Amino acid sequence: MTTTISKTTNALSTAANETTPLFAKDYNVYINHTDAGGIVYHANHLVFFENCRRDWFGQLGLNGYFLQTDDGQVQHFVVSQADLQYKRAILLDEIINVRIDKVELKPASIIFYQSIHRHVSDSSSTDHTNDNINAKNSLLSSTKIVIACVQNQVRTEPVSHDESDTTVASASPMRPIRVPKKLRDALQEAINQPINAQ
Repeated sequence: MTTTISKTTNALSTAANETTPLFAKDYNVYINHTDAGGIVYHANHLVFFENCRRDWFGQLGLNGYFLQTDDGQVQHFVVSQADLQYKRAILLDEIINVRIDKVELKPASIIFYQSIHRHVSDSSSTDHTNDNINAKNSLLSSTKIVIACVQNQVRTEPVSHDESDTTVASASPMRPIRVPKKLRDALQEAINQPINAQ
């Protein structure tokens, strides 16, 4: 079963321009985010998207990355897919607004639709045509990111039969699991009643 909360089409840029975000936060662009030309390095768009998701979880009082079951098993989320569309350059010393536009809850994953926007100057004009143009021009990048829920399969094994040898961690592949009910319920409530932060 998939729960989808959406007011627009699935297109990343369309969703980013036309929906009221579930969560939005401003971030400063520092020199360490940019290349030698003062433009944010392309991979750092992912960093801003990640920070926004983490800040949303924090706002909700959730630690959604590392969860522990009653029997001590460690569950966490990993990015399994990222589809980015770069629209315009993000520049040094800008303040950008990073948003979570839409979230889909699936049995073993969470899909985030996110966007980064440049601030547009407020105007007292009643010309809504210009407002729409400014909103479209503010979009810097958008993404669809799939976060998969997995469980570690880590155990310790002796290096050899010699008792003087220490044990080392042996990690077998992680296995996908269902999103824990407590986390799913908290996210569903947040989707139904968005908390916006600026």
